[in-house]
Amino acid sequence: MSGQVSTQPGQDRACPVASATRRQVAWASVTTEWTAPVVERADPDHVAAERRALEQWLDYHRDTLLTKCAGLTAGQLKRRAVPPSNLSLLGLVRHMADVERGWFRQCAAREDVPDLYWTEADSDADFNDIEAADAAADLDTYRREIVAARKAVAGKGLDDVVPFQWGGADRDIRWIYLHMIEEYARHNGHADLIRECIDGVTGD
Repeated sequence: MSGQVSTQPGQDRACPVASATRRQVAWASVTTEWTAPVVERADPDHVAAERRALEQWLDYHRDTLLTKCAGLTAGQLKRRAVPPSNLSLLGLVRHMADVERGWFRQCAAREDVPDLYWTEADSDADFNDIEAADAAADLDTYRREIVAARKAVAGKGLDDVVPFQWGGADRDIRWIYLHMIEEYARHNGHADLIRECIDGVTGD
């Protein structure tokens, strides 16, 4: 009969609008889980003055650590992927936030700021206390510490000598830059292995 819609036995009679709504809700539930943001990393210049070269290589390593975190959920960032080590990507981010603060703000600039995660009770709290940590907040803290670190030494020369407040020899700003690059290079090697164990992603 004209104007009638024939429905065969077993044919889906679901309302198209309702089906579309369910699909949208299901897709939203998949896409709303937070993941670490993607990072654009710039290569250092091949020829540069010493201060610019140090700053660029340090920024390169900072962005490398963030790149290793990019696209992962909070749970993945907390995963200790290489037993029996307690290292995780989030732990490395927390650790380097404290390292940035320690060398540039507390040591070089003599700022009176507390440690972020280190405590007398647990000197490895940056790595240990991650189960209840807010991954997004910790990444934001890390980025803020990088900005603060740059400001802390912006007016200092590489030959400026600063006292080492934790006991030991004084050192110049050049030494601090070189040490930071060395520490990032070591920990980014750890980050390479952890990321590959999580989802198979490799790369510089």
